[in-house]
Amino acid sequence: MPEQPTTLPQARRRRDLLRFGLVVGALLLLNFLGQRLFFRLDLTQEKRYTMAPATKTLLSTLKQPVTVTVYLDGDFPPGFRRLQQAVRETLNEMQVYGGANLHYVFVDPSAAGTEKARNEYYASLLKKGLRPTNLGANENGKRVEKIIFPWATVAAGGKEEQVLLLRGNQAAPSDVRLNQSIEGLEYELASAVRKLNPGQRKRIGVLEGHGELSNAEAGDIIGSLQQYYDVFRVDLRKTRPQDLRTLSAIIVAKPATAYTEPEKFKLDQFITQGGNALFFVDAMRVNLDSANRGGMLSFPLQLNLEDQLFKYGVRVNPDLLLDLNSGVIPLVTGTEGDKPKVEPMPWQFYPLINNFSKHPITRNLDAVYTKFVSTIDTVKAMGIRKTPLLFTSRYTRVLPAPVPINFNDARLEPNQKLYKESFKPVGYLLEGRFPSLYANRAEPGTSTFQPATSPNAKPAKVLVISDGDFIRSELDPKTGNPYRLGFDRLANTEFANRELVLNAVDYMLDESGLISVRGKQITLRPLDKLKIIEQKSRWQLLNLVAPLVLLGLFGAVRAWRRKRRYASF
Repeated sequence: MPEQPTTLPQARRRRDLLRFGLVVGALLLLNFLGQRLFFRLDLTQEKRYTMAPATKTLLSTLKQPVTVTVYLDGDFPPGFRRLQQAVRETLNEMQVYGGANLHYVFVDPSAAGTEKARNEYYASLLKKGLRPTNLGANENGKRVEKIIFPWATVAAGGKEEQVLLLRGNQAAPSDVRLNQSIEGLEYELASAVRKLNPGQRKRIGVLEGHGELSNAEAGDIIGSLQQYYDVFRVDLRKTRPQDLRTLSAIIVAKPATAYTEPEKFKLDQFITQGGNALFFVDAMRVNLDSANRGGMLSFPLQLNLEDQLFKYGVRVNPDLLLDLNSGVIPLVTGTEGDKPKVEPMPWQFYPLINNFSKHPITRNLDAVYTKFVSTIDTVKAMGIRKTPLLFTSRYTRVLPAPVPINFNDARLEPNQKLYKESFKPVGYLLEGRFPSLYANRAEPGTSTFQPATSPNAKPAKVLVISDGDFIRSELDPKTGNPYRLGFDRLANTEFANRELVLNAVDYMLDESGLISVRGKQITLRPLDKLKIIEQKSRWQLLNLVAPLVLLGLFGAVRAWRRKRRYASF
């Protein structure tokens, strides 16, 4: 009995030492496992911090160091701070998988010590093609303007790629557009990294021989595609079917004359055997010179492709669409002294398309520019998935052939009662195993019988847009050089035609599936501004008092427990 007081402290000491040893051992074990096993938890509902498998694969297989320079450092309004933070979080996550081969840095372009140095730095950024955004903000009760560059430069192997961080639909509210930009950050940055990462280049053929777009008119889109792929001009009259098999995709760019049956057969065999195709075709013939001189009648353009597209599941109708949401044309409206006065006037035959499906090709896309576009219907085609991509506005008018066209009509106020149609599809994506137009028929010009199903049949993708001018660049009247695709010099605006075509080709040819990252969605959860004003004082008081109350309660409970625990001593 006398030894009991000394035995109890020793037992407690041994117990405390055992607990301490177990805690230290558990920490060492967790540290060891953490070095050997890598995992991250994303508890957000949209998995906004989770990289797509294609992005992880791309970053984990980098063959050379990549440096990302982001020009979004500095003091911004809350919206741009959210974009800035989202870029930083995305790059942090990408750095986890890129490891030592991926570095990034944030730069403030306005941080130069003198105005001269700042202007010189701005000029160097402009020379790279980085266009600034003029941002308005309130500072100390005064309205000030700030120049920001919402861009990033991705550099690797002595090459650079510029990435625009502020994208989305310009017609959307600012918070929605910023959210769209954040949704696309992973794809934009990963796409730039992939562009600089050397790999096997696929081949694309641009058809010629039927009055298609010239090299100058298609110069911008061809040059853009050549950054990723090898692009060739292809004449079906001189090309053998086996030569087409070396191509991954074919582009039909505004043909003006009909295709022969042997040419259609080669095109049909290419598509049914797994080749991808992009059709930018007109359904109606339009002569702008005649329309400018006094008017003309537009009749259907016979390209001899109607039965082939019908077999694949779509029909481009012989009509023209008018849309109250439209582009402009230059018209002489009077004289200024001895010179004609030219003004841009709305022209309903040039619809601005701003309604898209949620498909990765068109998700969060800005408006695109079309000219003399026609409606597209779908027809039954077994095994073909048809996805409408582009739609006209709520106020659309459909004119069946023949259609009178006169530029002087742009002077007249449109009768809105005639624009009763809504959301007419003008672009479709077709996917699946396409049936051959020549199944159970003889090959044109021969007696070779074609089977009902080709043994070489493979799934393919076909894009059909009922506007041949969709990929035509305007030419500079002084130099003859093409503008960037989608640039309208009258409105001084660049539309997203180029981006849509690149997305479509990427969707068709990128086997890694990186384009699927464009489907990422982050839900906006805005606060109720009226409730913020009404309950501002209540929440401020809660945020100030609640932490102090919790801290006091914690201290009181801890003191009571210590007193109770050590009272026996």
